[in-house]
Amino acid sequence: MNHDSLIDALHTCGWYVWDDFLSTEKVRALASCIPEEWTQAGIGRNQDYMQAKSRRRDKIQWLDGNMGQPVQAYLAEMETIRQMVNRHLFLGLFEYESHFAKYEHGDFYEKHLDAFKGQSNRKLTTVFYLNEQWHEDDGGQLKMYDMEDNLLKTLEPKAGRLVVFLSENFPHEVLPVQRERFSIAGWFRTNGVTGDRMDISR
Repeated sequence: MNHDSLIDALHTCGWYVWDDFLSTEKVRALASCIPEEWTQAGIGRNQDYMQAKSRRRDKIQWLDGNMGQPVQAYLAEMETIRQMVNRHLFLGLFEYESHFAKYEHGDFYEKHLDAFKGQSNRKLTTVFYLNEQWHEDDGGQLKMYDMEDNLLKTLEPKAGRLVVFLSENFPHEVLPVQRERFSIAGWFRTNGVTGDRMDISR
């Protein structure tokens, strides 16, 4: 039923929040796959890529199927979403790429767009949260805006919550965190990955 709600929401307003997308057991299984080694996230792509801690401070590790069965199962769930979106909304989504993101105390990501119209292959963004017992005082909220800079939603990064939105339409930011915060950020693309990843996380 929630797949139908997702499709309807993407069609009407371009974004959707799916609480309890995965069970507590599946969330914990995914969390057990969180890597020990991380790379400082950056912005831009190719010759424009750079690390800019004044704009974002999170660390990332790209997902692949070799990280274990829980990761494989998560990627299978994303494939189901890809097929449903293509079937009903005709977005031509070809491939999915994603990474774990880690925010440590004080880390943030300033307001930005994941893709600019006509300039990116990323069309649909997903963010899945792995943080149990998260409280408002822990910070790290995702704030979503429309293109006129009106605040649409402030979301706690609580375990099991999946956020999906059109990458070109919604500026967003991550507020500074007061405790370690983990998520999986992903993007459905309209063509294959060609080594020009833009390291964007939530």
